[in-house]
Amino acid sequence: MEHVAVVDLGYGDAGKGTVVDALCGRRAVRAVLRFNGGAQAAHNVVTDDGRHHTFSQFGSGTLRGVPTHLTRFMIVDPLALAAEAAALGNPFHLLTVDGDALLATPWHRAANQRRERSDRHGSCGMGVGETVAYALSSPEAPRVADVLAPARLRRRLALLRDAYELHDIPLDAVVDAFTAFGRTVRIVDDRHTDRLLAEGPCVFEGAQGVLLDEWRGWHPHTTWSTTTFDNVTRLCSSFRRLGVVRTYTTRHGAGPFVTEDATLRLPEAHNGHGAWQGPFRTGHFDAVAHRYAVTVAGGVDELAVTHLDVPGREPGLRICTSYRGADRIVPGAHRDLAHQAALTSWLFRAEPAGLHRPGDWAGAIGELLGAPVTLESYGPRAADKRFAVRGGHPMLSRSA
Repeated sequence: MEHVAVVDLGYGDAGKGTVVDALCGRRAVRAVLRFNGGAQAAHNVVTDDGRHHTFSQFGSGTLRGVPTHLTRFMIVDPLALAAEAAALGNPFHLLTVDGDALLATPWHRAANQRRERSDRHGSCGMGVGETVAYALSSPEAPRVADVLAPARLRRRLALLRDAYELHDIPLDAVVDAFTAFGRTVRIVDDRHTDRLLAEGPCVFEGAQGVLLDEWRGWHPHTTWSTTTFDNVTRLCSSFRRLGVVRTYTTRHGAGPFVTEDATLRLPEAHNGHGAWQGPFRTGHFDAVAHRYAVTVAGGVDELAVTHLDVPGREPGLRICTSYRGADRIVPGAHRDLAHQAALTSWLFRAEPAGLHRPGDWAGAIGELLGAPVTLESYGPRAADKRFAVRGGHPMLSRSA
């Protein structure tokens, strides 16, 4: 009955989707619970027969028939979810949504893109941050349960439209689409999470990465989302903490990236230049930044290391164990954005040092981050994964 939470220890794109898919194929999983972010997530899964899907709101176990539950910490976009469901064959029978989750709307998305055009931040342009910001300022922020009460939904959407002064988006059409969403999905209260956790082992699937966390990332180049294990601790009393990293560090969009190296030949099958985020950037494995992520995330029990097939194709790839004049990033107090902004300024000036190429990449990364590597990934499919049994951990050991 042990649960596992999957969190990216970088800037996102480390392979959470393929790790969750592999866990769901390893043994029976009651459900995948999404606990942060929204439609801006892009978790790639490639099945052993070559089918590919980029998961945004559905959990990455969906292709295996594992149910998804969107917890109250998710930002739910009904229009994006409908499009994703259509691509998956409309598996709404596998989906439950917490009624207290915030609703992302076309007005949030338009306001996000308008803001991004005037002040480039590197947003995904999906309106997730705008949804959170509006909810912090308005008790009338629309939530998923509102789709079951059309009059209340209409009033709240009209207030939202007027607040953003975006009257070109038709209110009636959005109300109709959202109420149709309410007739299609199963909307539940917060007791449903407890029921799922009691019925069998669950996988918590995070979005983005710890180095983008709203309080722990390099402010202001962060997300409006808690990307650490903190939300999981509010939903579940006991779980294993699985941190995910690549053999090289990546970043999508603006912000500090100490080990970035444009000379490395690291082709990317499922990531590229984003219209709103900007370029997909790659560099050497940044053990300094990832150690910081482990610390501020509250530690990890084990690690999944992905893209272990890449170092053999790129002889120039290295691991960075220190910066010039420093071998660690000092965390500040939680929610101290002034400290995070100072870190950002310092990191923009920092340079890598202590670069070396290990013989055993997984072993070296595990030693540097202080946790055993229990999953090694050499490609995008579940068949490309190797599991190591450590202490008989039931989520990562073979089923009987």
